Amino acid sequence: MTTTDELPDHVRRNRAEWDQWAVDFVANGEVSWRLGPGEEKWGIWDIPEDELRLLPDDVAGQDTIELGCGTGYVSAWLARRGARPVGIDNSEAQLATARRLQAEHGIEFPLHHASAEAPPFEDRSFDLVFSEYGAAIWCDPYVWIPQAFRILRPGGRLIFLGNSVLAMLTAPSDDTPCGDALLRPLFGMRRLDWDDTDASNFCLPHGEMLRLLRETGFEVEALHELRAPEGDDDEVRYFVRRGWARQWPCEDVWVARRRPE
Repeated sequence: MTTTDELPDHVRRNRAEWDQWAVDFVANGEVSWRLGPGEEKWGIWDIPEDELRLLPDDVAGQDTIELGCGTGYVSAWLARRGARPVGIDNSEAQLATARRLQAEHGIEFPLHHASAEAPPFEDRSFDLVFSEYGAAIWCDPYVWIPQAFRILRPGGRLIFLGNSVLAMLTAPSDDTPCGDALLRPLFGMRRLDWDDTDASNFCLPHGEMLRLLRETGFEVEALHELRAPEGDDDEVRYFVRRGWARQWPCEDVWVARRRPE
């Protein structure tokens, strides 16, 4: 078993930060757990599942894992659609909320406290690997994506949603909303550190992500660049203004499949 001292520096620091931030995500978890099939909403701007269609139609009976599950609501959605979900998260405080919500809703599935860079599962254990943020931004893609490939069965799918490349190029180093100026170079972008937190997140340019997925053994099926719904253009969620996200994508979704053998 990997000890805390053996974890990479960014994994240790992200764990400490998320154990503190977890209380701020309880309310969102409570709301999201109440959403039934067809009511699910994605990302910063609550884009309806009926519009994005991210959850596979054939997920019933499949073994699924959510990498960086947080409060576990995506796994709850999968369970309601007939899947056999498993959740893993780097923050024990987040998992404590997930366990409470499991008990309240009568939906149980395994929850593991570990980094998605070192998932404690056998090879070829799952039919679907999913991440809404979670591993998609808080783990090194050159580590977690090969791990996702390892635990997927041949023909299994990988779906992950995270910050868009453009958002990461234009986000100031504090909580100020994204603007219209490029603040950091595209070439060489990978790990991002911020002035207002000890946490680090990750983002790769589209070309580099495409190359990584293909060289790992995935066939890329789709890249969705998400647009915020109409509303108050001055509304700010996290570090993005709605008007900005109506002009440029603030979130990307990748859909890939492990090549059959």
